[in-house]
Amino acid sequence: MFKDFLWWTLGILALVVLGIRIIELLWAKLRLVSAMSVPGDRQGFWKVSQWSWMPTLKRRLIYAPLWKKRHYREIRLSKALNMGTLPSRLHTIILLGYLGSNLAYTFIVNWATLNKYQLCAEIRGRSGTLALVNMVPLIIFAGRNNPLIGMLKISFDTYNLLHRWMGRIVVIETLIHVIVWSIVQVADGGWASVQEKIMNDRFIGSGTVGTFAMVILLVLSVSPLRHAFYETFLTTHIILAFIAFVGTWLHCVATNIAGGLPQLPWIYAIMSIWFAERLARMIRLAYCNWSGRGHSQAFVEAMPGETCRVKIQLPRYVDVKPGQHAYIRFSGVHSWENHPFSIAWVEHTYEEILPVSEKDMTKVEQPISTSVSFVIGAQTGFTRSLYNAANNNDTRSISMRAAFEGPYAGHHSLDSYGHVVLFAGATGITHQISYLKHLIEGYTAGIVATRRITLVWIIRDYESLEWVRPWMDKILRLPGRRDLLQVKLFVTRPKSAREVFSTSSTVQMFPGRPNIPHLLTKEVQEQMGAMCVTVCGPGGLADDVRDAVRKVQDQRQVVDLHCEAFTW
Repeated sequence: MFKDFLWWTLGILALVVLGIRIIELLWAKLRLVSAMSVPGDRQGFWKVSQWSWMPTLKRRLIYAPLWKKRHYREIRLSKALNMGTLPSRLHTIILLGYLGSNLAYTFIVNWATLNKYQLCAEIRGRSGTLALVNMVPLIIFAGRNNPLIGMLKISFDTYNLLHRWMGRIVVIETLIHVIVWSIVQVADGGWASVQEKIMNDRFIGSGTVGTFAMVILLVLSVSPLRHAFYETFLTTHIILAFIAFVGTWLHCVATNIAGGLPQLPWIYAIMSIWFAERLARMIRLAYCNWSGRGHSQAFVEAMPGETCRVKIQLPRYVDVKPGQHAYIRFSGVHSWENHPFSIAWVEHTYEEILPVSEKDMTKVEQPISTSVSFVIGAQTGFTRSLYNAANNNDTRSISMRAAFEGPYAGHHSLDSYGHVVLFAGATGITHQISYLKHLIEGYTAGIVATRRITLVWIIRDYESLEWVRPWMDKILRLPGRRDLLQVKLFVTRPKSAREVFSTSSTVQMFPGRPNIPHLLTKEVQEQMGAMCVTVCGPGGLADDVRDAVRKVQDQRQVVDLHCEAFTW
């Protein structure tokens, strides 16, 4: 019964979120259709929230951090030790509710039972069953190709958070399962019988191996260790997870019950999901990187500020939407590693198709290949090695084979918003620049509601502009750009005052850091239609923008927030 409760809880939660997302999509489509041919000053209906309680809900729950302002800014004990980030208020409520329900389902037993070994047997079965039940969503949430990401419009970052906490719940329930079995076994034959069972009974031995693998997983996933040795953690995580699955499977089939334990189909489902997700990754890799025209090739340039600009030429056409990212790897540079990076720029190569009819001699252009570009800052490990490989050449560039896996995410469309404010910190510009071309071209074609775009980019020095100069030059030359785009550049450490100057009224430069609450309040005062604020950059910047968005909710205007982040 409790097993059914747990699955129904997850199912109902997913259906509620799906219902909310469907309503949001329909509302956004209605807003787009009604506003895309209307000037910004006439989008007043969409500017004001139609539900008086929605701004309060956003301020106090949906956009609220757990406490005060901190959410995405990492808790660092030192340069090497990182405690990760705090969940949001909404995430905390969901996690506490789920953890509480699991504890209740495990320990709602008749504690008045006189036979304590009977009580242990009941808790043993209860905890083991719940551990396997939780393994199903645990594996689904771990995958990049999780179908719920696109269906529910929930980011992989959120599922990754749920995956970590569900993993901890599975290990705790498994340990409870082992402890209560041990209590009964020790009472029956002492610790010697426990050792004998583990060594000679395949049913107990396989369960013990699976338990040890899970405990080691839990220890290695402690935040300081995970952050300090992430690549080692990731490799051992996969190996230990596989050992845990096999141990659990043997534990289910090695019983004296004919046909195995009733939970056996669940472990088959768990392993099938895990293998299917890995197969989906391989199919994506093969499709994107190999064709009759060859394989993917990368050109890496070392840029100022210890940054690389990377262009990967794919051998086939790939449809990439604004805001998407991809996992990439390079031959000869930590080839076994792959990391996610926002796709900054996309260009397609076309070929003309000859007419197929004498009546219609119109030539048609068909896309045959795609190039995707990234900006990658040199930190440690993989990114540092990539920068050094390019920087050590005389030309400060290098060509190499590469593998592109994606694109992922990109389920947040800004087309229906009359007013868009984009905040970027350093290389976070890659996420934001992908929206600029799309929205400006959509404005010219009359297919988006956007009438004003404000880009706020915070960089360390003037040389950082080189990272995106080729793409920004193209954006600034787009027809209609001056009608809606304003760029505000903040240089925090200019080498001289002469570097910071404004070339026009629509592209302005300022020294120092921006006053984000002041900037956002000014944008809200001049708001055109519904507003969306997005941020991509360091955790401190994301928290400042989130806090500013919460403060302007008091004005009853529609100001939505989207944070692009990956917490690990």
